[in-house]
Amino acid sequence: MAILEGIQIQNYRALKDVVLGRTIFEAKAETLPRLMAVIGANGVGKSSLLDALGFLGDCLGEGVEAACDKPHRGGFERLRTQGSTEPICFEIRYRENSNSRPINYTLHIDCDTQGRPVVTRERLRQRRQGQTDGQPYSFVDLTDGKGFAWSGDATKEQEGKDKISIKMSDRQVLAISTLGTLSDHPRIAKFRKFLSGWYLSYFVPELARSQPMSGADPHLDRRGENLAKYLRFIQRERPITFKDMLTRVSRKIPGIQSIKSVPAPDRRLLLEFHAEGYAEPFFQQDMSDGSLKLLAYLLLMEDPVPAPLIGIEEPENGLHHQLLGLLASEFKTFASQPKGPQILITTHAPSLVDALSPDEVWILTKGHDGFSNMKRAKDVPSVQAMFDEGIPLGSLWFSNHFGLDPQ
Repeated sequence: MAILEGIQIQNYRALKDVVLGRTIFEAKAETLPRLMAVIGANGVGKSSLLDALGFLGDCLGEGVEAACDKPHRGGFERLRTQGSTEPICFEIRYRENSNSRPINYTLHIDCDTQGRPVVTRERLRQRRQGQTDGQPYSFVDLTDGKGFAWSGDATKEQEGKDKISIKMSDRQVLAISTLGTLSDHPRIAKFRKFLSGWYLSYFVPELARSQPMSGADPHLDRRGENLAKYLRFIQRERPITFKDMLTRVSRKIPGIQSIKSVPAPDRRLLLEFHAEGYAEPFFQQDMSDGSLKLLAYLLLMEDPVPAPLIGIEEPENGLHHQLLGLLASEFKTFASQPKGPQILITTHAPSLVDALSPDEVWILTKGHDGFSNMKRAKDVPSVQAMFDEGIPLGSLWFSNHFGLDPQ
């Protein structure tokens, strides 16, 4: 499974300059773990961090202007850090697998003379085959829509096929979006697939109660609206696996004895829940928001082909605090599987953080200048020592050993 080793975000709302993990400019930093959590007070930029990840995917799929103009973003100038005249910048380091050379991706977005957001810099770098030190070489490099790209897997002429000149006809389109569809650029294609596959969860219980008349979807969507279609797909494609999945999930929801699938007369697939103390079963439309949300997260972690990176904002909302340790443990198990994803969550819940270690938690704060600052819990003096003595991390956070403002 491909992995994000690090990311730097600059000039994106309050994220003037934040770094998670290892990048080309932070080469000595540790790479990002499989599971990570970002904590901090209200308004420090946790939502902006997840939205920045979604923004990258929207830029890739729809172009930079459409990504900027999403209703919750409100245009480029509302996205760019207040007072800044510099472009919005992303620096990403990823590795396709443990044996591959890491790739570094640079993206700068600024305004043209008409005030439209455009791509001003796009660059992909990788060390040459056999190179163990020194700076990586560019195999894609464009400034203001003009530059070059190496085809194949190499970064110099005698190793690769050709070096081709590139001129983008539309500077609102990412070069990796175009080149990544061509068979001559396998590295770009793999990175494009990795970036476009990121999944951000904004689960809405009311939408998950809907029962569409037809259709089957291979993955759960961001808001959980297609939960019934997702279940139908797994039931249709993997009937034995589907039954086993329902058994596993039923054991993890408090009070539920079993879950059975029932075909409705109109061919819809219904889930029938048998609970302690109830003579008659009930259906997902009758579940509480919290139980339905827990069900959705557990089903998300049953995806046989999960997204490479999953972002979840405040999964604790609507859940009893005693369930959060269970949920964190499930996230850890899911992320540690050979084909499991990386998982990034934002949270206000010490009970959830109790299940994590200092190298899995980042602290987001906001300085007096209004800009966000990021550091690992592991790098806070005395936190690692107290954790090693057996004090859970969430308890240290609750007792304000992180030095944060009240939540």
